[in-house]
Order: sequence, then structure tokens, then C-alpha cells
Amino acid sequence: MPGMENAHALVVGIANYQHVSPLPPTVIQDARDIRDLLVDPQHCGYVPDHAQILLDQEATGAALRQALADLAARTDPDSTVFFYLSSHGGRVETGPHAGEYILPVDADYASGEFIAQTAISGAEFTAALRAIPARKAVVVLDCCHAGGIGQPKGAAALVVKAGLPESYYDALAAGRGRVILASSRSDEYSYVLPGAANSLFTRHLLAGLRGGIPSDDGLIRIFDLFEYVQPRVTAEKAIQHPLFKAELEDNFAVGLYLGGQKGVVPRDEQGFRYDAYISYVDQEPDAAWVWDTLVPRLEGAGLRVAVSGDVEEPGVARVVSVERGIQQAKRTVIVLSEAYLADHLADFENVLAQTMGIQEGAYRLLPVRIAPIDPHRLPVRLSMLTTLDLAHPRRAEREFDRLVQALRGPLPRR
Repeated sequence: MPGMENAHALVVGIANYQHVSPLPPTVIQDARDIRDLLVDPQHCGYVPDHAQILLDQEATGAALRQALADLAARTDPDSTVFFYLSSHGGRVETGPHAGEYILPVDADYASGEFIAQTAISGAEFTAALRAIPARKAVVVLDCCHAGGIGQPKGAAALVVKAGLPESYYDALAAGRGRVILASSRSDEYSYVLPGAANSLFTRHLLAGLRGGIPSDDGLIRIFDLFEYVQPRVTAEKAIQHPLFKAELEDNFAVGLYLGGQKGVVPRDEQGFRYDAYISYVDQEPDAAWVWDTLVPRLEGAGLRVAVSGDVEEPGVARVVSVERGIQQAKRTVIVLSEAYLADHLADFENVLAQTMGIQEGAYRLLPVRIAPIDPHRLPVRLSMLTTLDLAHPRRAEREFDRLVQALRGPLPRR
């Protein structure tokens, strides 16, 4: 198993600026969590001395320039470089100093001249990246946070906008082995959801690096990382779309998978392999609805789904496979219909899931209705549960949204 001995990282988080409006404290937590995960031998496996972190007052313009120069000096064409930046980024749209800028902690943009002197321009940042010889380099920018940059005093004539244009990312990505992974489009914000410890984008980035991405060879690769992060971010916040810009010859590794383990099934923070186990009757019209409507809708929202009958292993007793599938799923979604209530295996599945929940003190079972049913046929243990009506002509869309949110959340406890 190849290690990450020749991997190098620079992680920067700036929330408390000297002359610019502050960013949420999650920015600092994001940077700390990224660096800690990169150097964790049980996860990404970077050598700690190869991963520098600059937070708040450490991240001056001079310090950032020196850190980028040091990164160029200590890497070679075979190196892997991971540069993560969470800070303000913006652009001056008019005047002699128009262009894109990364704002270090001591940036001052009371005038165009000041911002040109104290911020890092797009041209300067691009040149610094191109000076790094590594042919496996990923630059992660979580820069366009809700709240904006604000307006400095005495600068009413200066037009400064939060956000970096897509053309800027194109320029940064130019060069062999360069990847730019940005948290949002130029006209979007990078959101921090209420009560969250990390920004939405970085939370999913961390989850992918922690082992959320399947790996057969013990490595986390850059394409797989983006394919993991992007749909999950947009599923939670439809107005935020992470961007991927690259000039690549191969899908290079950015870290070890669980310290280099091979063939390990990824699980979430609560230890579950699936977000939902779908219990249904494999007959029409139920089967068509499950496979044509329910499963695509849930998977499109970034959820991990196991379906009754589809997770059974050849040569293994069916009830054993059912038990494993339900155990490995956070919730069991039962697709209620008259046919479901008459099926003995379906009854076994929902009784098993409900029994596990009782033993754990949790609500494992999540019923949904896809057709009218006689309420008197429902067992008391099911009738006591809130049921989502996915067949209602007016409420179905809202009920689907409620289902997705319930499956994204932690397992409810009694």
C-alpha cells in the first residue's frame, strides 16, 4: 500500500479580519477539522510536519505568500498537494485595480490601491500555484460565505463584491495535474446551516475524507471526492452548487481511505451503511413505484438506499439477509398498500425493524402510504406512527421533502 509520505498540505482559515467584516466561527473549525483529518493516520495519513495550518491573525498576506513559496520549495513533480482556504474572496469590478482577490487577515480595501497592496490578486495567486511543481494538486476554496464582505468606511465609490467568477477558477486550474474545487458558483453563497459545526460544503468534504467514499484500493481519489460532495451539498441547499475545474491525466489520490484499508464498507457517523432500507411488496403496482419513483428520488437526494430483495446474498437464508439489511440501515421505510398488509415477509420486515428500535430506544420504522388502505387493517403498532402520504394529489411533493429530511437526520430516539 503506497502511503502519503510525499503529500503536502496548506490549510488556511480566516474569520476575524482586521479591516473586513468577520465570518462565522465555523470557518476556523472547518480549517482545524480539515488539517486534523489530513494528518490522522487512521484516515488520510499525511505526515504532520508536511501539513501547515494558518488561522486568523497568523494568515497575513506575508505569511500566506511565504507558505505558498515554502510549498513550492519542498515539493516535486511526484508530490501531492492539498491547499484548503476558507476566507473572504471577492472582486473589484471597476477601476485600475479591477480583478479577483483573496483576502488575508490584514487586507484593507478602503481604496483600490489599498486592496491591491494588501490582498492577494488573482494573477499573484495563479502564479504562486503554477510555481508548485507537483502534478497532483488540489485547491479547495470555501470562500463565498453568506454575509458578504461588507462595505469599508469612506469607500462608497469602490465596487467590491463577494464571490469569485468562474473564469478565475479556469485560470487557477490551468496546468497539468491542477484541480480547483470551489464551494459554490460565483453568484451563490457558501452556506452554514443553523446549528452546524462546519459549513455545508466542508461538512460533506470531511465526511467524504472520513470514509464516506467506497474504495477498493485504500485510496481516496479526486473525482470520487467531488462526486461524493457535490450532490449532497446541492441536495441540502438547492441554491449552492460546488464547482470542479481540472486539467488532469489521471484520477489521483488525495488521501488514504481509513488509513489505507481496502474493501471496507463506508458508514456514516452513527455507524450505518444505509440511510434507508425499503420494505415493500415485489408485485405491481408497488414494485414499479418503488423502482421508478421512490429509489431514484432518494438516491438523487444523495441518500444511500437498500431495497428489500436487492441486498440478499446468493446461498444465504433470506431472513438472514433481511436482518443484515435492516441492521445496517438507519431507518426502515415501509411502503404501505393493501398488498403490503397481506404479505407475510413484509410483516416480518417491519416487525423486525420495530423490535430493533424498541431494543435500542429508537424509532427505526418510517411508514409511507402509496395507495388508499383500510385504516382498520393497520396493526396498532403501525397506526400509532406518523405516516407520510406520498400518493396525495396535493401534498405528495411536500411529503417527499419531509421523507428526505427525516432520512438525512440522525436516528430519532425515544
